[in-house]
Order: sequence, then structure tokens, then C-alpha cells
Amino acid sequence: MKEVIAIVRLNMMNQTKKALTDAGIDAFFAHEAHGRGKGFVNFDLVDGANRGYEEAASLIGEKGKLYGKRVVTIVVKDDQVPDVVAAIIAVNQTGKPGDGKIFVLPLADAVRVRTAETGQKAII
Repeated sequence: MKEVIAIVRLNMMNQTKKALTDAGIDAFFAHEAHGRGKGFVNFDLVDGANRGYEEAASLIGEKGKLYGKRVVTIVVKDDQVPDVVAAIIAVNQTGKPGDGKIFVLPLADAVRVRTAETGQKAII
């Protein structure tokens, strides 16, 4: 089993849901998040702002802004990972910064609370 965590733009969530459903993935979680990538950030200004220097904070402007995103979490069988990743990339890739990230992690176990089934039986 694998856990796939995808960070996507807010305005791409409906397309991402449809792509996952079309790929045969009906069960997933999505929640709001705020963040930014490392590009175009002047870390000296961020450090100065963190130390309380108002002029540094004012110079950060939009470059230090946290942007609204959606985090989608999907638990799938190992052989489903390529299809899930491909589906997410297909609808979210614009070639511009901010397209998102996908993380794939091993998952030790899963338990369905209602039946106490474990492992892959819990996610099917």
C-alpha cells in the first residue's frame, strides 16, 4: 500500500477529482492548506521579518505570501500509484511555478474501523 499526497491549486480541485474518479479512484481526502514553494523567496528578508524588522517585512510583499492550496491524500495499492500520479499530473501541469507537488509514501497498515479489517482489505 502507498499513500499519495498531492498539493494542487485551488482552482484545479474539480478537475483533479474528476481525473481521480476517471482513473478508478473514488476514495480520497482533500483539505485546505496554505504554503509556497522555495522559488523567488529572499530568505534574508524573511529572516529579518522574523526578527521583527518592519522594513524587511514590508519588502517581502507578495513574494513572502502563502498561497491557498488543496492537499489531496489517496491510499492505494502499489500497482495503482502510476495511474494516480499520471492522472494528477495530466490535469495540473501547466509548466508554470505553483503546479504542485506529489509525494508517494509507503504505508505500513490500514484499519477499517467499522469492520476491523486490516491491510489492503481496509482500502478496497
